Order: sequence, then structure tokens, then C-alpha cells
Amino acid sequence: MQRRRTLAHLSDLHVGRAVDDDRVLESMCQALLERRVEHVVVTGDVTHRGRRREWARFQRAFAPLAERGILTVIPGNHDRLNDDVGVDWMPPGRIVTAHHPGLYLVAFDSTGPHNRSLLSSHGDLGAEHVEALLRAFDHAPPQTLNVLLLHHHLLPLPHDNRGEQLLSWLGWTSAAELPLGRELLAGLRGRCDLVLHGHRHDPVALSLYGEDARPLSLFNAGSSTELKHVRLFRHELGRLAAPPTWVAVDGPSAAPFHEYVGAPELTRPGSLA
Repeated sequence: MQRRRTLAHLSDLHVGRAVDDDRVLESMCQALLERRVEHVVVTGDVTHRGRRREWARFQRAFAPLAERGILTVIPGNHDRLNDDVGVDWMPPGRIVTAHHPGLYLVAFDSTGPHNRSLLSSHGDLGAEHVEALLRAFDHAPPQTLNVLLLHHHLLPLPHDNRGEQLLSWLGWTSAAELPLGRELLAGLRGRCDLVLHGHRHDPVALSLYGEDARPLSLFNAGSSTELKHVRLFRHELGRLAAPPTWVAVDGPSAAPFHEYVGAPELTRPGSLA
């Protein structure tokens, strides 16, 4: 019989961005170990400028999790800069599946060669990827929590800052959601439980198909090092056993923050049914 397990979601650590961001890495890892989290996922932008020294810094800080085999990391657009450290994390097909106790992960590398430029931060999702991802979920074992991991967002989300708003107003795609995101979500209906991503630095929670026996929820972790909080999911027998919770990972310095909870207008125009 399965017992209740815990999944932690981190993203956008941006190692190398600031001394305070790097300092919180060890306390973040220690907090997850103390809570005996069974698996930890990091959905991209691990590094700030894609440099090997930044990646090595992360590896040192999170070694206790990696050594236990409970850490899954996918690249984000910032990881493709300079030394392009993210290119080594995923195979050419850009999709990896993994089965852990009570958990089935499908990881998708939503970055592309265009992400070598800081001004081209948008993701890449084609029809062939949508088909391959849906096939991957068709092979999920029974009674597992089925989770899609990727860096870029599938639906329009609030911008992080005025710079992104300006780029969007000018028609640049860097701040846009993934193409075919709605098509992928429609295909995931009944196949997947959680979509976990990053890219936006403010946390977001969206719920879809709430009337279904197997609803689908989307969560953006935000920038975990900025927030100094990590979201935890407790699951059992392939379902969430409780609403997700936030855990402070840096003591008193972990200030309160705002989480955006999706309103119906975020799923318009067009239907996700």
C-alpha cells in the first residue's frame, strides 16, 4: 500500500545573480532534507548566465539531494547562455520520463538554440512535441501522480515587470506563452495531474477541468531564491492528498509574498475543452 509522499517544486534559482540568492541555496536544500521530501524538481533557469561555475555552485549546494537520487533538473532559457550548460541535461529528443515511488515525471526541454541570446527568452513547442508528450503520459503506471515538467508557461500569465509589458506591447515573442500550449493542455486532460514550470518570477496557480474526475492544475514556482519559499505537494495513490503548501526556507528573512491564482479570463480566448 502506498504511503503519503511529498514533492517539492523549485525554479528560477538564477545562481550567480546575487550573493544573497547563492547564500540561500544551502538552507533551501537543508530545509527539504529536514522535511524528508521524497523528490525535488527544479524547472529551469538554474543558472543566471549559463556559466559552468554557476552550475557547479548549484551542484555543490544540492549534492545531498542528488546523491539520494531524488533530484530532477531541467534547463531554462538562462541556462542556454554563454557556456550553454543546459544543453547537456536533456537528450536530443528533449523528453525524459522517470518513474519514482508514487510519481511519474515527464520532463520536457522547452528551450531552443535561439535562447543563446538574452533577448530571445521565449520557448519552443511544436506539434511533434505535443504528440510525443501525450504518448509519454499514455505509458504512465497506475496509481501515480502524473506530472509534466517544463520551463516556459503554457498559458498567458501576468508579466514580471514593465520591461516585459513593453516587449509584449511591441509584439516581441520573448514574453509570450508557448505556442500550442492550449493544444497540449487539451491533450493532457485526463492524462496528467500537475504541470510544473517556471520562467515567470512571481508564483501562479491555475486550475483546469475542475469538474473532471482527474482535474489538471498548473503551478509556476516563481523565483525560489527571491521568494525564499518552496511549494510542497503531498500525494498518495496518484492524487494530491491535500492542497499544496508553501514552506519558508530561510528563516525570518523569508518575507511574505503574493501568489497569483488564475481567474477564468486567463484561459481566454479559445476553449481548452
